[in-house]
Amino acid sequence: MTITATSRTRRPRRRDAQERYDRILATAQREFAVRGVDASLEGIAREAGVAIGTLYRHFPTRLDLLLAALEPRLAELLDESERVMGIDDPWRAFASYLENLFRLQAGDRGFNDFLSRRFPGSAETERLHDQICEHIDEVLIRAQDAGVVRPDIARGDIVTLIWSSSRMIDATSVTAPNAWRRQLALMLDAYRAPRAHPLPEPPLTDEQLYDAMVRLNAAD
Repeated sequence: MTITATSRTRRPRRRDAQERYDRILATAQREFAVRGVDASLEGIAREAGVAIGTLYRHFPTRLDLLLAALEPRLAELLDESERVMGIDDPWRAFASYLENLFRLQAGDRGFNDFLSRRFPGSAETERLHDQICEHIDEVLIRAQDAGVVRPDIARGDIVTLIWSSSRMIDATSVTAPNAWRRQLALMLDAYRAPRAHPLPEPPLTDEQLYDAMVRLNAAD
């Protein structure tokens, strides 16, 4: 599944305008990947060799630039999700989905931030987050129906795993960039249905989960 809504139909640009657009986008991809979604737009413009007004003419808001910069990773995530859902074995589909999700998360701090937060007021980010949540629900419920994932795991548990993985990725990205794989393997064992113990708290409701993701965005 490819992303089409983030790609805006534009009139053909002059060659020099297209070159400036391409420089801004390439610089934004690098800066968001290293510094996260709160990377300085002034810094991006400076690195791209354009005035900040030029950046805003091409991308009127930070989210416009962020979505354009993240489009390749979002497309990869959604395309891979479609492939994973075609795997016959429910456990392997569930584990493969999470492995791909965290692989993409580990390689790009901006994408990491995007997965962890919600951006109210943006119909496009809401659509994308809802689509990701639908995919999480699909692989999770299928694995639960097959009896291989414990029945008390909910979408909120997967999102909180994204949050915890986010902090670990930030801490280990230089010294141990593959440490997330160990953490994921441990959590997958915890999600298995056999020998599961009762949990002391219920999962986050959809409303609690949404509020927490908005608060993460507001806090930063």
